[in-house]
Amino acid sequence: MASARSTLVTVMLVSFLATAGVALPFPMLAPYFLAGDGDPQLVAFLGIHPKLLLGALLAVYPLGILLGSSFLGALSDHFGRKRVLVVTLCLGGVGYAATAAAVVAGSFPFFLLARFLTGVCEGNDAVARTIALDLHPQISRSQAIAMVFAATYAGWLTGPLIGGYLMFLGMGTVFLLAGAALLFCAVVAYFTLLDTAQPRSKATALSLWRTANTHNSLHLWRDAPIRQMLIFHLLYTFGLNACYEFYPVWLVEYFGSGPQEIAWLTVFMTAAMILNSAFVVTRLRSRFGSVALLNVGTASFAVLLGLLVLTPLPLVPLVFAALGAIISLNNTSFPEYMIERFTAEGSGRVMGLISTNFYVANVGVAVFGSVLALAGSRWSLLAGSVLCTIAWLWLRRAVREPVAVRPGAQAS
Repeated sequence: MASARSTLVTVMLVSFLATAGVALPFPMLAPYFLAGDGDPQLVAFLGIHPKLLLGALLAVYPLGILLGSSFLGALSDHFGRKRVLVVTLCLGGVGYAATAAAVVAGSFPFFLLARFLTGVCEGNDAVARTIALDLHPQISRSQAIAMVFAATYAGWLTGPLIGGYLMFLGMGTVFLLAGAALLFCAVVAYFTLLDTAQPRSKATALSLWRTANTHNSLHLWRDAPIRQMLIFHLLYTFGLNACYEFYPVWLVEYFGSGPQEIAWLTVFMTAAMILNSAFVVTRLRSRFGSVALLNVGTASFAVLLGLLVLTPLPLVPLVFAALGAIISLNNTSFPEYMIERFTAEGSGRVMGLISTNFYVANVGVAVFGSVLALAGSRWSLLAGSVLCTIAWLWLRRAVREPVAVRPGAQAS
């Protein structure tokens, strides 16, 4: 019989492999569209500037995740985490196969559609993280979420490296490999995962639609105490996604970096995320508390992101490592803080809302950041720094006003 510890290991494996699959094409898109080597049918579609086409691709995938994460967490509360996770992993694998077919066909509209539908399925990251949090009290929430994020960061470390070195096989092949990784995850989850939330009702088309509509995570925005923290998180994730989405563009534009160089620089960021999440964050959180870590982390991230655009290439790995350590600090502290205070609202819904916030920011940054990038990608990064500064100021204001603990929620 599966135990709490074996379930955590399975969730970590699924998070690692799924993220590696998602990250495989990450270092390829910016060089493919901006270095002049891509298929003209894709990179010069209707004569649109390649930066805007790239921005559309960067936006449509998280737009799909935004839609998926808004209701998949709630579905897992009602129909079982394992069932929802396995089904969406399978559908995500099919979506990657469709993306590969679009690349081979040279169809940009089909490429956009396939990326969107794949993104809807990738909204299941909230489900996997909720399973880890459900293991409390056998495994503390702090330890569980830190280990899951460490596995996720490991996927971001290995995926871009594999994608960068397999680019010679063609972008379509890399997308097929990403799909294969998700299908393997589905098999692993089906046979080894303990379902931490048993189905409350039978899954029918009508019940799925009714649950997705009435228990949608977005309804939590109506709650004032939750909304206070979500505004902070949304501002911060706008800045964070500006970093994620446009540092590859910045590296290509100002240093002429290729897929392999981008992949190796990403390694410095993700390695720091892994080490900090696995060995440091839990201890810091137990000593200083989530809010103190969020304050320090958000302010530090704003400063470092602003300094990045002035950093010479030999020092970029050091700045990336520092950014990665801070990202892991915030990524662990905020979900744990929200689950502790608002668990009565449904852990799946809360985690789904956090993921939804992230991808709202992802879409917005991809659209508006690509327009800013027409004047130079450093402006997109600087805008991210400003947004993180505003987030920090909002957090300082919000924590001066006590955040009510919902009935049934645990005290911090």
